[in-house]
Amino acid sequence: QVRLVESGGGSAQVGGSLRLSCATSENPYSRSCMGWFRQAPGKEREGVAAICTGARDTRYADSVKGRFTISQATAKNTLYLQMHSLKPEDTAMYYCAATRTLYGYAPTSVAAYNYWGQGTQVTVSS
Repeated sequence: QVRLVESGGGSAQVGGSLRLSCATSENPYSRSCMGWFRQAPGKEREGVAAICTGARDTRYADSVKGRFTISQATAKNTLYLQMHSLKPEDTAMYYCAATRTLYGYAPTSVAAYNYWGQGTQVTVSS
């Protein structure tokens, strides 16, 4: 069982920045890929960014390309999501996810991930 704990959410103004962190309970090499997802009220959960160390691949949703960056600090067992130029539509609960399934690319679909954190709220206002 992989335990994931998100932190770093909060309130930001339009154009501002936040960095989310996801602390994991295992050595990162025991996982194939990790990702960030978000879910706004009344909407389905959507993939934001994903990273696979084995496949050496990162992918982003079109809506966040050029503004968000996913990264890992393997020595700290931590996944990050750096968010810049925040918009009101970025407001959502953000979730960290992991999978041990081997992929040749970094998947951003919910179905690709087996383990989930509890989420951290991000609110962007003008």
